[in-house]
Amino acid sequence: MRVLVVDDEPLARARLELMLKDMRDIDVVGSVGDGESALSACATLRPDVLLLDVEMPALTGEGVARRLAGLAGSPQVIFCTAYEKHAISAFELGAVDYLLKPVRGERLAEALARARARMAPPQQGNTLVVRRGSESRRLDLADVRYFVADEKYVEVHLEHDTWLMDESLRQIEQAFGERVIRLHRNCLVPANALLGLKTLADGRVLARLAGTDAMPEVSRRNLVAVRQRLREA
Repeated sequence: MRVLVVDDEPLARARLELMLKDMRDIDVVGSVGDGESALSACATLRPDVLLLDVEMPALTGEGVARRLAGLAGSPQVIFCTAYEKHAISAFELGAVDYLLKPVRGERLAEALARARARMAPPQQGNTLVVRRGSESRRLDLADVRYFVADEKYVEVHLEHDTWLMDESLRQIEQAFGERVIRLHRNCLVPANALLGLKTLADGRVLARLAGTDAMPEVSRRNLVAVRQRLREA
């Protein structure tokens, strides 16, 4: 797995490189000290994983992640920072993990393992792999009611059960294409589960789903597209 280290502190970069050196199947392809250099290195070195500092001069780590989001072949992002305050926005950007400095070796190894899992295809045909504790299984997409991003994981809600996935919502969209519909930045539903919409007195719009009483909110940004999908169905 090809890893690029990005941090404006040389000692922090050196420490990460030293830990990575002893990890099996890890190839450090580069080490840079600012956001613009990170984007250039991603374009030329094609890393699988970015170990990315958050607070850097000029272009921040979050800015780098936003610029990379949606690009074909973009690397998995693991944020490394001294501050907890950026955690929520980091996971909203689809980060694999969020490591606090000084980064511990076992946490780094865990984050890299999760990045490797995300790189594997999340589905085959109409199925996806989910887990709960030490148990894993394969589910049919038709059995899923909705997906919700919850910090480090994606919750996969069935009619009477909930499982977890390490892949991001964006990866699920890429894997299943038109078979899933984005309701909100943190919520996807299989197209076959969407029955209709309910508008509340305060203007919020909720989605009616088959097989569950849960009614996730539809964001204003996605409402037009959701209504269009319902009309097409």
